[in-house]
Amino acid sequence: MPADRLLTTVLRAYHDVPNPVETDKIYGTTTTLLTNLNNPLNLSLLTSHFLTARSIWQAPDGLRTCLRIISVYNTAAIHVGKNELENANNPRGGLPVGSGVSSEDWARAIAKGADDRSSRWQHMLVLTGVLMGMEGDDRRSLSWSLRSMLEKAVATAANLALLNPQESGPLGRGAVVLALTYAVPLLSESAKQLLNGNVLLPAIIEAMLGDEGFQHGDFISSIMRDITPGKIISWRTNSHSVTRLQILENRPLTQNMGPLSRLVPFAVQHTADPNIILQAQKDLFDFTVGLLDKWSHCPLSAIDLSVEVAALSLETLQGPHLRLWQLFKKIMYAVVASLQPIVGRCLLDPFMRNDMIAPTVASKTLHTLRNLSFISTRQGAGSFQVYEFTYLTSLDIITRYPDACMSFLQDTQPPSPTASNVVPSPTIQALSLFYLNTAEHLPFSLPTPACENLIISPATAYLSPTTSWLSSPANLPPSSLTLELFESAHSSVLSALSCPQHSPLAASLIPFYIDALLSSFPSRISPRQFRLAFRTVMQITSPPFPISATEPELSEALLETLRFRAIDASTQPLLPLNEQATPAPGTKKEDQGPVSEQTALVLAIIDSLPHLPLYAIEEWLTRTAESMNAIADPAMRDLARRRFWDVLVSGEMDVERGAVGVAWWGTNGGREMVLFGQPRAAGGEFLMSGALVEQPREGSQM
Repeated sequence: MPADRLLTTVLRAYHDVPNPVETDKIYGTTTTLLTNLNNPLNLSLLTSHFLTARSIWQAPDGLRTCLRIISVYNTAAIHVGKNELENANNPRGGLPVGSGVSSEDWARAIAKGADDRSSRWQHMLVLTGVLMGMEGDDRRSLSWSLRSMLEKAVATAANLALLNPQESGPLGRGAVVLALTYAVPLLSESAKQLLNGNVLLPAIIEAMLGDEGFQHGDFISSIMRDITPGKIISWRTNSHSVTRLQILENRPLTQNMGPLSRLVPFAVQHTADPNIILQAQKDLFDFTVGLLDKWSHCPLSAIDLSVEVAALSLETLQGPHLRLWQLFKKIMYAVVASLQPIVGRCLLDPFMRNDMIAPTVASKTLHTLRNLSFISTRQGAGSFQVYEFTYLTSLDIITRYPDACMSFLQDTQPPSPTASNVVPSPTIQALSLFYLNTAEHLPFSLPTPACENLIISPATAYLSPTTSWLSSPANLPPSSLTLELFESAHSSVLSALSCPQHSPLAASLIPFYIDALLSSFPSRISPRQFRLAFRTVMQITSPPFPISATEPELSEALLETLRFRAIDASTQPLLPLNEQATPAPGTKKEDQGPVSEQTALVLAIIDSLPHLPLYAIEEWLTRTAESMNAIADPAMRDLARRRFWDVLVSGEMDVERGAVGVAWWGTNGGREMVLFGQPRAAGGEFLMSGALVEQPREGSQM
């Protein structure tokens, strides 16, 4: 059909009642006409009517319609540019390919078609499609002046549309945000500066969290209605909630969430009013509060990762359940990526970094991350750089404000694990794990009573033997987070003990902690973790910590406990815990080989030597050598010897202790004990250090 007749036909079709089948044909025909019409006036006419077509805009399919408009002009612009290049290479007198209209004339004609009959946000869709088709993917179809004019037109259309929210409506604001995810990477710096961040940032957050984005988490409510309870939970793939999930995943903004998240830092940077940034943070926080609440009431939230295979049908596990968690991860990435520039702005903006605003921003960020902890703690989903920056920077800010630290811990303190023998839900465990991980960073900012109530008491509850649901063997954990909770509790206690201002707590807490540490090794804690924890305690009991003056015998008493435990300890190689199957980066060679319980205890004694009082060094070098020689396995004994030698020569000991070590090695028999296994004195009996040894009388030797 000739182009003029086709134009008349499609203009008539624009006025028809919306029909999905016919609408698809209209898009295709419009693309063809935009490529083949050779009269710029007809191009302007087609665009003007296309943006007001009843068959398209009377019942638009949300942002899918907007994306189709961008696609139509992007495709047409690409073909026009290609046709122009082919025509330039055609022999003179040959038939032109396509319409024969140059790229510049075509772009000007399309821009004229975006007139006052249509809305500014619709202009945005057209201009973005033209810019993408002409200049995207390193295509250079326009002159510099026309491209600059087109970029400014994009920025102006976006600003005007967002400055009139009533006229644009939710669809128009979402369309502007969608178009900018494609257009901003193509804009020059001067054009980007024209965008109004004060209206752009709220529009982005609204689009991300609203009906065209994550739907405020309402998709979880529909899941609850479609789940069939029982011994094996079923969630049918043809249910309404699964269909809703599929529709949500296929929405343009959800599919384009990565570029949308990268648009947030740009908007935050160009927002002049800090209150708008604070409102954006509040919107993100409110969204995560609702998401956590809805998920907590969903039956799927009660199923731990470790039992999903047994608790869910195969159809559910491989289908909708997998799709749901992929969506959850996408939500977490988008929210955290949006929080990062807000926290970064808090470091630089004079208004946001003052003592009234900064702790509020940090606290609200931590609350938001806590609400997402049921996602971030699943299979290490929170281990990415943007999350770490946002989390650690918020901690750095809040630690400067003791009142804010106490308020945050009081607001988020989890229920005590000893209050019930029932295993808490995975969501409660995730919140508890976030609490303990955060509390580990805050003892230095808290007064001692608050530290005891808000950090030590919750943490020691997880170390107590009365917490029966945490006491099952490590190879059969009651949940996927059991070991992480246990390790975080240890870290929180050690962090509190390491603060000099909390030394009054140390004397009463260290014996309990060491007892809990020994009772949990090796079933629930790895040799590396055990050694690190014990060494930290030994550091706390040595100068300059005040407890070294009030309890001078404590450090030696701890080593005696360890030494006597090593006598009857198992000599079988320990199987690695799941979390420690792969050595951590930077782990020393002696930490990587297989060790027995006995060897790990001896290595812990060796690690502690640099922290003993000076007067006890020589005696404990001897005692350590004796314990080392008692290791039956030659390979493990050699491993302990290498670590012992490393402590002596690597500089871990200070100058005075090092001098004692050199003298012991060279003149006091240390070399012979370590290298040749000189037998113990006093008939080979184990004696407590400092014990009286019976000496023969002079008369008996005559």
